[in-house]
Amino acid sequence: MSFTTKISAALAGALMLAQPLSAQDYPARNIEVVFPWGPGTAMSAVQVIAEGMSQELGVSLPVVSNPGAAGVRAVQTGLDRPADGYTIIDNWVAPLVLQPLLGNADWSAKDFIPLYSGVTVPFAIAVRKDDDRFPDFPAFVDYVKNNPNGVRYSSGSYGNLPHMIMAQTMRANGAYARNIPYQQDGDALKDLRAGVIDYMFVSPATYSANADAFKPVVVLNDDPGVKKFFDDAPLVTEFGTDIGLSGLAPMGWHWFTLHPDTPDAQVQVLRDAMEKTLNNPEVVSRLESLNFFVPKLPPEDFEATVTNVREQLSAAADAVAWEKEQLNN
Repeated sequence: MSFTTKISAALAGALMLAQPLSAQDYPARNIEVVFPWGPGTAMSAVQVIAEGMSQELGVSLPVVSNPGAAGVRAVQTGLDRPADGYTIIDNWVAPLVLQPLLGNADWSAKDFIPLYSGVTVPFAIAVRKDDDRFPDFPAFVDYVKNNPNGVRYSSGSYGNLPHMIMAQTMRANGAYARNIPYQQDGDALKDLRAGVIDYMFVSPATYSANADAFKPVVVLNDDPGVKKFFDDAPLVTEFGTDIGLSGLAPMGWHWFTLHPDTPDAQVQVLRDAMEKTLNNPEVVSRLESLNFFVPKLPPEDFEATVTNVREQLSAAADAVAWEKEQLNN
C-alpha cells in the first residue's frame, strides 16, 4: 500500500468515527434514567422497568436518583443533556404537572417526547374496620355533611397531591372535613387507629400493610383494574358520583420521556423496548407485587393526558383553598 493510499484510508476511518451513530448502531452504550426522588419503592418500580428494557436493548439502563425542587431538578437535568437518546427523563406528575401549575417550572407536554406511561399509585379513602358510621360511600358523605366541624382526616402533608384529591372529592359532594397534617404517614395511621382522626387517604402499599385494621370506603378512581389493590372496594364512579377527577388525575403516576430533539430512530427503538417490557407478564407481576398498577398508556395519549390532568388538578388546587375558607368560617 502506498503512502498516499494509507493516508486516504486513515482519513476515511477518521471520517467514519466522526459520523453520528446510525439507528443500527443505537444503543452503543448505557442509557441513564434520571429519577426525581430518593431511593424507595417508586425507584424500585422504575428499576424493574429499566431492567426489562435493558434486556430488550442489550445495554444497561441505570436509574440515577436526582432529587430536589419537587422533581424539577431531575427534569431540568434531563433537558440539559444532549438529545441523543442516552438519557430518559422519568417524569412524575409532580414535576411534569404540579410544579408548572404552581409556577415553579415553565414546561408543558409539548416540551418532551413520550415513550409509554410507567406505573400509577391509586388512592382510596380508608376508615377503621370497626367504624360502623361508614358502611358505604354515600353514608360516609352524609355523615360528613351532617357534621361539618366534627370530622377530621389526613392526607399526610398539607397541600400535597392526596390533599388536593381529597379536598376536591369532598367539595364535589358538598361536604367539609378538617385536614390534619402529619409529617409521617405512620403517625396518621396511629391516630386513625385511635380514633383521633376519622379517615385518611391510603395508597395500595399503605392499605396492604394495614388491611387488618382499616377498610377502604371508596377507591378514588374510574379504572376497574385498581380495585384488586383494595380488596375489591367500590370505585367512586360506581355510586354515580362525579368528583371532577378522572383518568390519571386522582392518583400518582409517571411517564418515561425524552429530550424534544431526540432523533426519531432512537425514539422508536426506545418505544419498542418499553412496549415489550410492559407487555411482559413477569415484569407486570413484579410491579404489582410492589403495589403499583400498570396502565400501559401509549405515546399518542401523552399530550392529551397531561393537559387533562393539569386542568383537573387546577380545580383540585382550588378545592384546597375552598377547604381553607370553610375552616376559617
